[in-house]
Amino acid sequence: MSSDQFHLNFSLMSPGHYRAAWRLADADPHAYLDVEHYVRLAKLAEEAGIDAVFQGDSPALGPEIAAGTSGGLDGFTLLAVIAGATERIGLLPTVSTTYSTPYSLARRFQSLDHLTKGRAALNVVTTGNPAAAANFGVSAHPDRDARYRRAHEFLEVITRLWEAWEPGAIIADKATGQFGDPSRIHAIDHHGEFFDVAGPLPVPTSPQVRPVISQAGETPAGLELAARYADVVFAAGHTVAKARASRDDIRARARAHGRDADSIKYSLGLIVLVGTDEEDARRRHDELNATLPPIEHIVSAVLSALGLPADAFGPDDVIRLQDLPTEPNLNAFSIGMYNNTRAVLAEGARTLRELVAHTAGIGTHRLVVGSPERIADDLESWWRQGAADGFTVMFADTRVDLERFATLVVPILKERGLFHREYPEGTLRDRLGLPVPGLQSAGRRLAVSPA
Repeated sequence: MSSDQFHLNFSLMSPGHYRAAWRLADADPHAYLDVEHYVRLAKLAEEAGIDAVFQGDSPALGPEIAAGTSGGLDGFTLLAVIAGATERIGLLPTVSTTYSTPYSLARRFQSLDHLTKGRAALNVVTTGNPAAAANFGVSAHPDRDARYRRAHEFLEVITRLWEAWEPGAIIADKATGQFGDPSRIHAIDHHGEFFDVAGPLPVPTSPQVRPVISQAGETPAGLELAARYADVVFAAGHTVAKARASRDDIRARARAHGRDADSIKYSLGLIVLVGTDEEDARRRHDELNATLPPIEHIVSAVLSALGLPADAFGPDDVIRLQDLPTEPNLNAFSIGMYNNTRAVLAEGARTLRELVAHTAGIGTHRLVVGSPERIADDLESWWRQGAADGFTVMFADTRVDLERFATLVVPILKERGLFHREYPEGTLRDRLGLPVPGLQSAGRRLAVSPA
């Protein structure tokens, strides 16, 4: 990635961040299960030169299914299918360090990276939904501190597994019959609080040395996890000042861990609703807003996320910064929503109705509505003000807005020199301007059987 250009990732979440977009007259309510729907989206993204496609995940189904779905398909499986239908675009599924095991996950992603010639990435979460525990035979959902201790150990294990094969470990000498050199392949012999893993993996180091690691989370523990291990930080920001401060913070934390600040990329999430012009954007915005439940039905959920009593404010009551608790509830589902609401209210009081409209319902990310030119202006402005290294673009109605962004907004960005015109050569890591990790050789060598 050129230093004077930004990266772009696309979310495939369907039907979109308006979760009831399936109610629109021309929408297929079952598209979120249709492989052809996702392959079409991925091909549109690849034709536009997008760096990676992203799929979120939740390992538990909640009562929100009564109104709509935001997914359901396993992200790794979905993107592995998409890998076979594409050639260049990166593949970024979400994985849980709380409800996965490091050896099996490391093997799956190392395999995907080989089979796609260096396009694999993973978005790491610790899973905030307590309902997940019952799906994995766990008596209780671990508290936040335990989940992040596990995540640190998890990422230590998978990175060591990915780097356990030295260059030249495969000799493939037909004359002597020696295929591999066990002295260049290392067990990791890890024994920790949560995991005991011998290693190594049965496949050599992949084209990227290790797949790209993305991480999202705004708690101090989440930021430290990202600063130590992440290549990309997936973040939310509702004001330029807040996003810029968060980017500066994560870069400073990375330096404190001995890393070059440019080795970690700040990918700002935003939701877009793309109109052919401003009038069309307003019309579609009204149509999608009509799919939301009445504001009275979601007030209590918004107030709860902000740490306020469920009956503290009505939809049209004005909320000021001083009305919020001075610190977030660290056990709340989304710390990002609290932090960004504070940033918005710091710029002026809002009603609950206005706050909900700002995020396409109950959400963490900022909504941008307008013509292709307006949306391109928005991205350029935020990037030039130091708010991001790039953007993870989500869509109000994915079936419509992904195609419009790819075909109407991206050409404007390319014309302005803000985004690459052609895919750069190399792996996803190369394309994002990320350094190639140094190979570790910690751990014992494999035992060689006597001749």
